[in-house]
Formats: sequence, C-alpha cells, structure tokens
Amino acid sequence: MRHARLAALIFPAMLALAACSGSSSPAPTAPPASAAPPAASAAPSGAPPAAAGSAVSIASFSFQPAALTVAVGTTVTWTNNDSASHTVTADDGSFKSGTLGNGGTFSQTFATAGTFAYHCAIHSSMKGTITVQ
Repeated sequence: MRHARLAALIFPAMLALAACSGSSSPAPTAPPASAAPPAASAAPSGAPPAAAGSAVSIASFSFQPAALTVAVGTTVTWTNNDSASHTVTADDGSFKSGTLGNGGTFSQTFATAGTFAYHCAIHSSMKGTITVQ
C-alpha cells in the first residue's frame, strides 16, 4: 500500500516534468530597441560595391530591372549574367560600356537629375532607363 501511495505522488510529478521538458523551443523575443540593424553584406570579391537598388543585371537578353530610380550621385553597376556579350550604351551618347562578356561589369555615376535611356548596341531590343532624382 505504501508503494501505491508513493507511485500516486510520483507519477503526476513525472508527467508534469515530462510535459515541461518537451522539444518545443521558446517563443522568439524582440531585440532590444537599442540593437543596431544587421550590417549589409559585402559585394563579391572583384565586383565594385553597389548601393542597395543601384545594380542592374543583364540576363535573358534584358536589363533587370529595365527601369531604375536612384538619387543624384548614385553609381549604378550593370553586370552581364548572360552567356552572350552585351553593351550598356546611353541613347544620348553620354556613357557607353564597350562590350561586356559574361561576368563583365560597367559602372556609371549619375551626378545630375534626369532620365537616362540606354540600350544594348549589339541587341537593339534591349532597352532600359535610369531616373535620377
């Protein structure tokens, strides 16, 4: 009888402990208000650093994004991710990259406000615009 009483006391305690030691993880907590935001990742080695929103990919015979808006003083970097060669050529002749092979990059700093239309001199259907505000 003594063992039955002991078992009656220990068994509920063991159940309670088992329920508390489950594998569920605690709820995430918010970082303190003074925590700094995560640092931006560095540009890949060999590529010029590009500010967020100032990169254009050349892929699938198109500029991506085809229209980009940046602040005055921003440097935009185009990277050719196609197997074919391309150019980045301003419609008004104000800048041109020359031929960019796969992995090639071209950067242009936009010092004045305006809209700058450009194209690929090799593939005339490829067009884009940079709006500088």
